[in-house]
Amino acid sequence: MTRIDFYSNAEPKLQVACQLSAKAVQQSLRVLILAADENMVRAIDKLLWTFPATGFLPHCMVHERLAPETPILIARDFEVLPHDQVLLNLAPGWPVPFTRFQRLIELVASDDADKHAGRARFRFYRDRGYEIHHHVLGKAGS
Repeated sequence: MTRIDFYSNAEPKLQVACQLSAKAVQQSLRVLILAADENMVRAIDKLLWTFPATGFLPHCMVHERLAPETPILIARDFEVLPHDQVLLNLAPGWPVPFTRFQRLIELVASDDADKHAGRARFRFYRDRGYEIHHHVLGKAGS
């Protein structure tokens, strides 16, 4: 069964996505980042090139030639599912093929719209019998 981790107060959201992706890569896991739209795709791509400040996280778009060898992939849809390890959802809805992945990471920012969407996703998973691991992030990025 897919392990589901919710991170609330994920601010700034894309920075937290980079931090969690880096942790997964350090554990030799592959990450598929699902972006909500093309602007988010560009923003997360740019941030991954400069994260951490003294380096970058190896990544590419899911359709690129190097995707099979790249630890972090960015996508807007599920036309291609290159692995089944970690899915990091940045989209407002639940990702349809989430059960294919070993782990699902959900980030919820502190604004009202994101909290509302996050609560809906939380209920969706809970109502289907998934155990949800909830992590509340603070100012220190705990």
